[in-house]
Amino acid sequence: MRIIPAIDIKNGKCVRLVQGDPERETVYCDDPIAQAWIFEEAGAQLIHVVDLDGAFTGLPVNKEIVKAIASNIRIPIEIGGGIRTTDIMKEYSDAGIHRFIVGTAALEDFSLFREMIAAFGESIIAGVDAKSAKVATRGWLNVTGVGAVDFIQELRANGVSEVIYTDISTDGMLTGPNYDSINEILDAVHGLKLIASGGVGTLDDIRRLKNLEPKGVSGCIVGKAVYDGRIKLTEAFALG
Repeated sequence: MRIIPAIDIKNGKCVRLVQGDPERETVYCDDPIAQAWIFEEAGAQLIHVVDLDGAFTGLPVNKEIVKAIASNIRIPIEIGGGIRTTDIMKEYSDAGIHRFIVGTAALEDFSLFREMIAAFGESIIAGVDAKSAKVATRGWLNVTGVGAVDFIQELRANGVSEVIYTDISTDGMLTGPNYDSINEILDAVHGLKLIASGGVGTLDDIRRLKNLEPKGVSGCIVGKAVYDGRIKLTEAFALG
């Protein structure tokens, strides 16, 4: 199971939000590139990067910073936020980024999403963000009536093998992931690789997710707990 530290970029800075609320923001670092170096030096094998401004606007607002991160570290990154065209995927790919997280486009324009899959294949990871078991889009500002489990089943049926699942109610709360939802998804969708996101606050949370690896948990994203010093990445990587 991969332990994936997160860099969320808003207004060019490395921030964390609580439950995705832009009004509940903490700035942890003015330089996302320097933060990526710190993660790499700690032993990260992959960094999860989100352009929060891009998620809210639908455009890759911080793409130059994202590309600079990719060119200044040796390990790969995955990028999400505002990726709603194949053109931006091509631009990121040319910059050496080969893991793209697609959320809003996957739900709102499935024909476009199929085109993305045809063009970039397993480089695409579906981002499924849920609030009260319903899929949320557009930077979590729009909660749809689509059930998360149903949507993930549809994604799997269309060839998606890996999903980042975020339970919005737990994100930034440090109270633990929503294990019930994670288990429900894994029980319903066979052959799925699930990266758990949201709520990881202790090493015990990582251990508990690690125990779900045989069912399909392939990774977990850690954010606020690392920035607050609750989790040391070296210890977390030792568990993975």
